[in-house]
Amino acid sequence: MAATDPTSLAEFRAFREEMNAKILGAGNLTINRFFALDGRAYEAGALGVKTKEMLGLVSSMVLRCDDCITYHVVRCREEGVTHEEFLELFSVALIVGGSIVIPHLRRALARLEELADSA
Repeated sequence: MAATDPTSLAEFRAFREEMNAKILGAGNLTINRFFALDGRAYEAGALGVKTKEMLGLVSSMVLRCDDCITYHVVRCREEGVTHEEFLELFSVALIVGGSIVIPHLRRALARLEELADSA
């Protein structure tokens, strides 16, 4: 993993799962509804799941959210996004977000490599 982000994918997944369980277990209606809406937004509809995950990845890169980038890199990989498609997604994020996206592009590529290494 890149020195800029020492947290492994396994640590990310475990932390995310633990914290989501605690957040949702608190029983706050607004938070629970938002989490449900977030999940529903990525279900198949007029756009397929793969397309929605790719949109999520580009958006997350432009918004510079590394947790979201990690999540969407994993989901994109699960949905069959190819290496060449990832590179095109990264290029769109760079065009839309500008050079401030470059550090997040590095971390996205590092996550993608970590996924490839663990496969």
